[in-house]
Amino acid sequence: MRNDLPTRRAALSLGGGFALSVAGAGAALSAVAGERKFVLVILRGALDGLAAVPAYGDPRYAALRGRLALAPPGSAGGVLFLDRTFGLHPKLSFLHEEWKNGALAILHAAASPYRERSHFDGQDVLESGAAAVFALNDGWLNRALLLAPPAKGVALSGSLPLVLRGPGPASNYAPTFVRAANEDTLIRLMDLYADDPVLGPALASAIETEDVASGGMAARERPDRGYGRGNGQWPVLAGAAAKLLAAPGGPAAAVLSFDGWDSHANQGGADGYVAVRLAGLDASLKSLKEGLGATWGKTLVIVATEFGRTVAPNGTLGTDHGTGGAAFVLGGAARGGRMIGDWPGLGSLYQNRDLQPANDLRALFMTSLEEHWGIARADLRNKVFPGAGASPFSGLVKI
Repeated sequence: MRNDLPTRRAALSLGGGFALSVAGAGAALSAVAGERKFVLVILRGALDGLAAVPAYGDPRYAALRGRLALAPPGSAGGVLFLDRTFGLHPKLSFLHEEWKNGALAILHAAASPYRERSHFDGQDVLESGAAAVFALNDGWLNRALLLAPPAKGVALSGSLPLVLRGPGPASNYAPTFVRAANEDTLIRLMDLYADDPVLGPALASAIETEDVASGGMAARERPDRGYGRGNGQWPVLAGAAAKLLAAPGGPAAAVLSFDGWDSHANQGGADGYVAVRLAGLDASLKSLKEGLGATWGKTLVIVATEFGRTVAPNGTLGTDHGTGGAAFVLGGAARGGRMIGDWPGLGSLYQNRDLQPANDLRALFMTSLEEHWGIARADLRNKVFPGAGASPFSGLVKI
């Protein structure tokens, strides 16, 4: 089933009187790339796409998800209605409003070219834009900045993430409440013990316990304290990013990294660990919109993760590392209110365990950069995502 947005040609014809060619529009957009803001939110740890965007209408959804299945729309704790197949997790109320406002599109069954299940390697491919692990040592967004002058980028983090590393104009900014943490070490530990039936869940539980103790829950009630690895800091980080982007002469791109999405044990359904994370993400995106003010109308936001999780729960009522996941596209510049890409269904799973990777995330990134910043498609294929054979989508961004 294909759920593409209208083609670029059709989208332009809807406006009436617009006679811009694709090349002409690209040149015009390049001249104002600094005014068109782009935000990338990376969910580190692998978001369960079927928790965030449940395919409640798929005939096999309830049976395969078991105790993790969410109720249909209109039920207690039920999903928020999108269409007859898909809904949003009930904690994503802001995103649901953006969907109804035509400012949110969702790409399900999405993945990078990576097909193994290491967080560390998956994030490398996601951020480098390459087809293989360690194939490139700079990031696709940094390479794009070189093609969209006078664009510059900033990461709200203690160090510059791979996606912004390279010769392009990029820097990082860490608000004082952000505590330096060795995320690489945590990622490697999670990878090492992911398949261990005892140590895997134990490590996930320990990280969750530390997260709550350092502010994951408390900071939502007390914004003046408790910021550690918890998602209580996320809305503040998003607000800080908004201030930087909206400032005169501010950067054209910002990168936010929200960790803690590994859910091997006790991930919960309408409530629970993943629900708390989703509520934090939802509040952060709302904070970003509010902080940007009028600039939101010229902003495109992509939320992506390194891979999805298994369709069926494991023995500890969590989900293990998977393949196909979910990505979000939102903002005042987004042409939303619909699903995009192919939906493979749950009748045939990848390696008999994962959602099929039917859609290439690089196609989503390429479309965004082409339509939002006017970067030529040939440059995107040859310089930003070298070797990518993915076919970009169309009509994702409002002209």
